[in-house]
Amino acid sequence: MTATTPSAYFVRTGPHELEATRHTGGAWNPAEQHIAPGLGLLVHEVIRDLEARRRDDRMQVSRLAFDITGTVPVGPVVTQVRMLRPGRTVELVEATLSHEGRTVAELRAWLLAPFETAHVAGSHVEPIPGPDEVEPWDASSIWQGDFIATSQVRRRETAPGRALTWVKVGMPLVADEVVSPVAAFSGLLDIANGMSPRVSPQEWMFPNVDLTAHLLREPAGEWLGLDTRVSFGPGGLGVTATVLHDEVGVLGTSTQSLTVRPPRR
Repeated sequence: MTATTPSAYFVRTGPHELEATRHTGGAWNPAEQHIAPGLGLLVHEVIRDLEARRRDDRMQVSRLAFDITGTVPVGPVVTQVRMLRPGRTVELVEATLSHEGRTVAELRAWLLAPFETAHVAGSHVEPIPGPDEVEPWDASSIWQGDFIATSQVRRRETAPGRALTWVKVGMPLVADEVVSPVAAFSGLLDIANGMSPRVSPQEWMFPNVDLTAHLLREPAGEWLGLDTRVSFGPGGLGVTATVLHDEVGVLGTSTQSLTVRPPRR
């Protein structure tokens, strides 16, 4: 840490402009941002827009569908939010993240009105051991970049591509701003693919081009639990499928589409 680097992943420089700090440094290339904080930033911007539009009515995030359309250097980014489908109880909102006029990530989020359904709530998803029951793991042993270095990880790997992981970040998403629990957790979702690798990232590349998460409720606590399975096909395609948990219980699911390829030489 230096005196000139804030303890946050982004610093706001304008209404829709932010500066990524070195703490966003990526796992595949430290000079590029790890996309995980950027995805969390998009959700943060959607929630900020929602709070500005609907001060007396609360909506909740049901689905987050991200498309990752390019890499982005550690530097300035611009966000934009627009309404695609307005409604009293159902909304579809789009948000984009861009760098120097080039879009690098897009989000479409379904926002749904809350209803009292506690009497029918339930799931057949099995609970997982809590973060205190899982051993600490140094993810920097196989991944580079400051984002991984600033994340706290506990992992229990049972086979290549199959692991139970708990993760939490060590600093705020945006400096000096209150970040909702769903935005904070969204800034961790993309980490699932790298926490359960089927093969060494020094021998193969397997970045994801998208991420879709479906949620059952708002997250609680600091830790995000990832019950992950990574599968590779024979022709360069892969899928990372994760059941999401927090310290309360099952939270939802996420999937990531992978491009599996030999490393750059």
